[in-house]
This record gives sequence, C-alpha cells and structure tokens, in this order.
Amino acid sequence: MKNLFFASLILFAFSMVAKAQQLKSPEGKFVMEFSLQNDGTPTYNLKYKNKEVVKTSKLGLELKDDKKSLLNDFTVVDTKTSTFDETWKPVWGEVDHIRNHYNELAVTLNQKGTDRQIIIRFRLFEDGLGFRYEFPAQKNLTYFVIKEERSQFAMTGDHTAFWIPGDYDTQEYDYTKSKLSEIRGLSEKAYTANVSQKSFSPTGVQTSLMLKTNDGIYINLHEAALINYSCMHLNLDDKNLVFESWLTPDAKGDKGYMQAPSHSPWRTIMVSDDAREILASKMTYNLNDPSKIENTSWIKPVKYVGVWWEMITGKSSWSYTNDYPTVQLGVTDFAKAKPNGTHGANNANVKKYIDFAAANGFDAVLVEGWNEGWEDWFGHSKDYVFDFLTPYPDFDVKGLHEYAKSKGVKIIMHHETSGSVRNYERHMDAAYKFMNDNGYDAVKSGYVGDILPRGENHYSQWIVNHYQYAIEKAADYKIMVNAHEAVRPTGIARTYPNLIGNEAARGTEYQAFGGSKPNHVTVLPFTRLIGGPMDYTPGIFEMDISKMNPENKSHVNSTIANQLALYVTMYSPLQMAADTPENYNRFPDAFQFIKDVAVDWSESKYIEAEPGDFITVARKAKRTNNWFVGNVNGETPRTSNIDFSFLEKGKKYTATIYADAKDAHYKTNPQAYTIKKIAVTNKSKLSQFSAPGGGYAISIIENK
Repeated sequence: MKNLFFASLILFAFSMVAKAQQLKSPEGKFVMEFSLQNDGTPTYNLKYKNKEVVKTSKLGLELKDDKKSLLNDFTVVDTKTSTFDETWKPVWGEVDHIRNHYNELAVTLNQKGTDRQIIIRFRLFEDGLGFRYEFPAQKNLTYFVIKEERSQFAMTGDHTAFWIPGDYDTQEYDYTKSKLSEIRGLSEKAYTANVSQKSFSPTGVQTSLMLKTNDGIYINLHEAALINYSCMHLNLDDKNLVFESWLTPDAKGDKGYMQAPSHSPWRTIMVSDDAREILASKMTYNLNDPSKIENTSWIKPVKYVGVWWEMITGKSSWSYTNDYPTVQLGVTDFAKAKPNGTHGANNANVKKYIDFAAANGFDAVLVEGWNEGWEDWFGHSKDYVFDFLTPYPDFDVKGLHEYAKSKGVKIIMHHETSGSVRNYERHMDAAYKFMNDNGYDAVKSGYVGDILPRGENHYSQWIVNHYQYAIEKAADYKIMVNAHEAVRPTGIARTYPNLIGNEAARGTEYQAFGGSKPNHVTVLPFTRLIGGPMDYTPGIFEMDISKMNPENKSHVNSTIANQLALYVTMYSPLQMAADTPENYNRFPDAFQFIKDVAVDWSESKYIEAEPGDFITVARKAKRTNNWFVGNVNGETPRTSNIDFSFLEKGKKYTATIYADAKDAHYKTNPQAYTIKKIAVTNKSKLSQFSAPGGGYAISIIENK
C-alpha cells in the first residue's frame, strides 16, 4: 500500500510536470511556468533571478448567464514559442529609441464539454511579464458577457505597498504606504472625498500598484493596451496575500461585452532589485501596437501657461455671470447678463497670458471657461451642458487667435464635458472642426462629475471606448489630446501618439484643495506614470494659497526647488508652468529654469530612486548636447550624491544648480532656494542637500 501511494505520488507529480510549459526571458533573468491543475485550471508562476516573485496563480474568466465559465476543464492542445527583437522610435518620449525584446509562449486551451478554445499569450521581457487572454473565432464562443476576470497575482509575502483605494470613478487620491495586511484597516482613511467616486472593497486597490518585498525586490502590477475592455482593479485576499483582477462594471453590473475574435488587455508584472529599472522600463509601451498615425509631423511636445490656476485657487471663475442660476444653450442670452467681474477667460486677461508666453518662449496658452454653460455645469445630471462652440461675450475667438498668432503662440482648447459623454460625441466633429478653423491644435478635455448616461462609471468598458473614440477622432483632425478625469493610461500613446497627456491621478490642483502629501511626487513615477505621461501642472511658486484667494487656506506642500525638479522627474511631452505671471515675475531667477528646461528627450538616466523617498533623473534634451537633472525628495531631509558620468567625455559644461536653502522646508520655508553655477565634466561629482518636500534642479549647458 505504501509503495502504491508513492507510485501514485510520483505519477501525479509527473503528470503535473508534463502539463507545465516553461518560458525564459531573453537573457534568462526571468522564468515563467504555465501549467494546468488537475481540474484543468490554468496557472502560472514567475521567478526572478531564481527567486519566486509570483507564486502559482490561477487564470480564467467567469461568464454571465453561461452554463460553464472559462475557468477550468481545459486541456492544452497547442503551444507555440517565438522570439521578437526590434528597436522603434517614439514620436516623443524619455528616449529617442526603444528596444522591444521578448520571448513568447502562446498556449491554446480547449475546454471539455463546451469545445471552446482560448489562447493565453505570455511575453517575457528582461523587465517583466505580460499576459493576455485571446478568443479565436469559433462557433461555440461568439458573443459572451464577462461577469468577472479571475486573473490572480499571488504574492510571496506581506510586501510593502504604495496604493490608492479601488474606485470606479477616480484615481485622485494620495498614496498610502503600508503592508498588504494593513490595507483593510487603512482603507477608510485612504478613501477621501471626491466629486465622483465609487469604491467596491476594503481591500481593493488600483493599478499601477508598486510593491517592495522585505528582501528588496520591487514589483509593479498594471495593465497595457486597454482597448474595448473595462479597467482592471485588484482585490486582495489579505489572508492568503493573493491579488485578483476586479473589472469595472457598467450600469447593469456587467464587466465586459465581448465578440470573438478578440482579446483582453495585457496584465503586466514588472520586477527588479533596482527601483531605477522600474522607472526606466518601457514594457508597457512595448505591449501596445505601433503608431496607427502614419504622418506624425503635426504632433509636437508643448510647454504652456494658462488661465487655470487663478480659477483653481478661487481667485477667478469659469462662469461669466452670477445672474443666471440655470442656463439653456441657444436660449439663454448672455449679451443681456451682467458680467460677474471674476470671469478669467476675458480678452484682456487672455492677452496678458499670451504676452507672457511670447516673452518667455512658451508654445501655448490654455484658456478654461471660454464657452457658455459654466453657470450650472456641475451637479445637475445635465445632458446638454456645453456645445464646445459658443464663446461668452468677453471672449473673442477670432480676435484672440489672430493676436496669439501674431505673437507666435497657440491657444489650447478646453472641452469640459461634465461627464456627459453622449453630448460630447454629439458635438465632437463640429468642435474639432471649430478648432481647425480657429488655429487650435490641442485640446484639454475633462470628465468631472458622475458619468452620463446615468449609472455608468468612468472606467467601464463603454466609457473606456468613448475615451478611445475621442483620441482617434481627434487624430482625424490632427488634434493632440490631454484628457483629464479619464481612465489612467496603459501605453496607448504608442499607438496614438496624439494622446500627449492625461491627468488620471491626484495632480497639482489638489494643492489648492487642502494639499497633497509632500512625498506624493516621489510615488507617482512608480505608479501613475508607468502607463504614460501625466499633465501634473507643476511650477507653483506661491505656496500660501490665501495670497491668491483669502478664503482659501490651502498650502502647497512643496519647495520652489521641488517644483522646478518636477519638469524633469515627472516626464511629460506636455508641461505647464501652472502659476500666474505675477508670481513668476517675483522670482525671475528661479523661473529661468522653467524657461530653459526641455520637454522632449533623447536619453534619460535614472540616478537615484526609492518609492516614497526620492527620485533623481538626468535627461538629455533632444537634438542638443544639453542635460537637465531633477531631484524630488520626500519628508526626510537627505543629501543626494550623484556623478556626471552621463556627460560626453572630453566636453566641458556649465551647470546651474537650483537648490533648497539650508533652512528650506515645504511647510515653514518653501521659497528658500539658492542658485549657483559650477563647471562640470563627466568626471564631476555632486553632493546636494534636499529639504523635506524639496529637491533640486540642474541645467547643464555645453560650453561652446
């Protein structure tokens, strides 16, 4: 009996191994193993440098109103392996070329009893793993509804996580640092008020999720190429430390309407023992398709100012009048209204910003609140809220366009939808044509408030498809898009590089809404920016918001040196100098860095990095030999030690260092900074103090 037991055990082990498929990364740093459990459930595990980082985790999808879900009873009917290696050039980016090198395993599974087939495709890079579900054309799987995706990520321990609570409508939260086992107890406190939000679980979190193990391994969980599918959150089984995918539902509670042939987005796992490699990874972009825009010459990085911060702080208003508590477009006569005297988008004020942009070398001016409808735009579940065409009486569309053109400056269009996506799609062609006719080549769109149709969520499949429709439609009109309150990016800007910015996180505006944590900007590049650039709107010089608006007692939790560094550490091809001209004119020596810093790069070197603590980045401006360095610091003062080995050998440079003063502090002394010039070569080294909530910025100009 004993021998029979061991024989059975050996046979069982052999059968499990026989079903396993192993995939190694190109240089062997990673090993992924796919296998079927005895009941035909697909599983995978992942090792990094011979150390398990994801334990055996289940894969599959639960279907709605179907006798059998795509969870088990599978057999392997085919496996295909391949290798891919290419180098491609992004239209804009942190680098001027990107290597896309991976080994691939495609496992075709057939389900007993249904004769359905799915393919699970794995791609293993030297920086991590991507996998997705594919549904080939077949007679037994045509149209189906996803009740839930059941992709698991089984953790090997109680890791430290940098997380925001799971939410179907917003990502605008401060990050919480905690052990996985502590998420449940901290969730309620982490869930702060927002104008549109919907949580689903006390252990639900959002991606991109940054983790660190006790032995110093960094793990990042996210998704890539989110197309025609709902946004993925993660729900933690905190007893077993297993994350499972949790898709955003629609108004009916359904999580995905699928038609074969089709596929899911990629689920991504980045791993490294060096935090800098997580920041430098381009795996998310590599899992997206190449650009579908053939001629990209009209897509250009932008540095801009705008009629915006004065409204965010409450100094100015978006609305034109206080006379009308309710507005009906095409009926309400604004010519008869008494101006409220606080409307920011007036001709004189816009010209002031145009003049400032022209004098200081900025490309464009964003103007919010230019169009009719702001008097009752929010909180009324209003469908026909804006027409995106009709200006207020004090905003001369053609006159301001001609004025800006004469100064060599563009105006950036603003399309706030108030969440009414049907209304936006109704007007989209006319609105984009209006932009073409009046010299606008970029639009900032917004989705503030609950989504209409009522009951839909910001990140459900139908709304994700709307955001994609807006990007593709904009490309038809050669318009660049900067979408706020939309779903967080997943590398789609590779395929549609006219998506030059997103908000999709807690941006600078929250510094005027009570403030953000001083280390917030040391976390965002490890989380939100993994999928694409953020329109973070840095460059605030006056931290006491009451000086802008006496009724607003908020404080910007940052030093001026930290604000300068953000132009380098928070990569974006779209960078705003967000403060007002008056505040920049008070600090012209510090403002010089914002004027000088590039927005497009040929090389990027991550010099120092630890999530939540500090990030130091050096970037080479495209088509020059000049470099810019940024360092942002968390709450603990520290000395940053860097060398300049990234500079070209044999060349001499002048470095201008914008740094925190010795007594600088984000709360008590945020405007204390020093500026000095030093000569540097590639052999130079620097030790530089960074204050709490502070940092430094360096421009390095080649000597001619």
